Amino acid sequence: QVQLVESGGGLVQAGASLTLSCAVSGRTSSTYIMGWFRQAPGKEREFVAAITSDGGSTYYANPVKGRFTILRGNAKNTVFLALNNLKAEDTAVYYCAAAEPRSVYYTLPDDYDYWGQGTQLTVFS
Repeated sequence: QVQLVESGGGLVQAGASLTLSCAVSGRTSSTYIMGWFRQAPGKEREFVAAITSDGGSTYYANPVKGRFTILRGNAKNTVFLALNNLKAEDTAVYYCAAAEPRSVYYTLPDDYDYWGQGTQLTVFS
């Protein structure tokens, strides 16, 4: 089994920066594609960012491109999401997810096999 635990959420003012962390434990694999999703109240879970197993390629949703950065930790069992210039519309529960390699684009929740419980981010203006 694989466990993912997110941390780093909180209450911040618009324009602030924050970094979310995701720790992976259990049956870890160096081949996992790691992703971040978010879900705002009353909305569907949406793709935010993804990173390949070697960290060589990253993908971002248009609303966060240029403001968020996804990174893999040196230990390979952590992944981070650096959020800059936060906006009120970034308010959501942020989820970390891991996917076994397959022929998908890794932008849909169904593309992922393992999920964390989420961390709440609230941005006020």
